[in-house]
Amino acid sequence: MKNNHRTHSIKLVSIGNSKGVRLPKLILQKYGFSDTLLLEETEQGILLRQKDSTKLSWKETYQEMAQEKEDWSEFDNTLLDGLDDVATETL
Repeated sequence: MKNNHRTHSIKLVSIGNSKGVRLPKLILQKYGFSDTLLLEETEQGILLRQKDSTKLSWKETYQEMAQEKEDWSEFDNTLLDGLDDVATETL
């Protein structure tokens, strides 16, 4: 099986008390990287990927839910359906 991974040699640069890397412009354009990336530590090494902009913060989630104007009037009945008692009896 052919490995399609490409290797790039990049240098660490000083940024205050930290170190950073400069990514080539073509790589930034190819992967659509903007100001924020996700750095994931894996068994194979470090993976940089584009931040998922579709993920909502808690505040955004609350605002989206509030806009839906869902009817939660039956929610209390669901809490009192007795399933909690059944679950604890089987433990």
